[in-house]
Amino acid sequence: MRVAVLGAGAGGASAIVELSRSGHDVQWWNRSAATLEPLRVAGGIYHEGVLDEGFVSVEMITDNLRDSLCDADVALVCLPTMVHGKLATALAHMDWTGPVVLNPGHTGSALEFSTIFRMAGKAVPPVAEFSTLTYVARKTAPDRVSTTGCARNVHVACLPGGEAALDVACALYDCANPAKDILVTALANVNMVLHPPGSILGASWIEATGGDFTFYVEGLGDGVGRVMGGLDAERCAVAKAFGHELPCLFNEMQMIGTIEANVERSIGLVNAVRGGRANAKIKAPESFNHRYYLEDFWYGLLPFSEIARIGGVETPIADALMSLVKILTGKKIQGRNAAAMGIDGLSRNELLKRIG
Repeated sequence: MRVAVLGAGAGGASAIVELSRSGHDVQWWNRSAATLEPLRVAGGIYHEGVLDEGFVSVEMITDNLRDSLCDADVALVCLPTMVHGKLATALAHMDWTGPVVLNPGHTGSALEFSTIFRMAGKAVPPVAEFSTLTYVARKTAPDRVSTTGCARNVHVACLPGGEAALDVACALYDCANPAKDILVTALANVNMVLHPPGSILGASWIEATGGDFTFYVEGLGDGVGRVMGGLDAERCAVAKAFGHELPCLFNEMQMIGTIEANVERSIGLVNAVRGGRANAKIKAPESFNHRYYLEDFWYGLLPFSEIARIGGVETPIADALMSLVKILTGKKIQGRNAAAMGIDGLSRNELLKRIG
């Protein structure tokens, strides 16, 4: 398959490595020419970790979106969810009709994609989204990626009419687990539960050290874990209001692989997360401009709260965290609200019909 990988961060780089090694032809795009320059000079990407160690050459590395999509069978989006709207706008203006696979979609991204195409008066392409990124990875140098984990099982779903994208997602990734609808993927976004509690409760430490501590080990105390557990209960309650029984965070992370497979529930969520090898060395945010603040609140908790409101479920912990992040960072971002997702004013039944 010819895959246009959109995004040259750690997720996109890991996708380039894995898909190339699986025999797919890859074409690599990123909006920043400066980010691409070291990759162009190298002619590809150096890699280490669970995808082995070595070098993958890439014939096309470009900051021209149209060129990257030439003859591509699929647009695989491995970009921060904050820029999904801009990308959807660009694809709509290009009259892109091929499958779009969001890896990851986070919460509500497929809805936002479809809304932007409809508002532009264009046919919505087949769109599928993963609930979380299929990799745990960090770029350790401008031309090197360290992939410390590959997901074992990740929910993936499509909007009505997007079955072609769902088929492509399953063909590209053995870990893809087709879900009933995009509310499953939206509400199975583990990052919106995993990151905000520690980001708020560890804010003073982040400011004092510039994030020089391990977020999932040193930064995950029992108090943080209790807030995380309460937020996770809200997530599961919202899912239930829409007819879904989702795994708790412990089980979800164990399915993904960021909690070890042989760990028993009896040790508790905090100890299980601390003991996960894939996340063990990941540092805390260096500032409040980190994606844990910009992405997991405004494109995770905010759309979650909007969906909860439609479902008639109160989410006091999510609401409190959202209130605090506005004060803490001094920022109020529009984010992915109900209007951006095209669900403003819908009832529960109307939303279920929209996605069904």
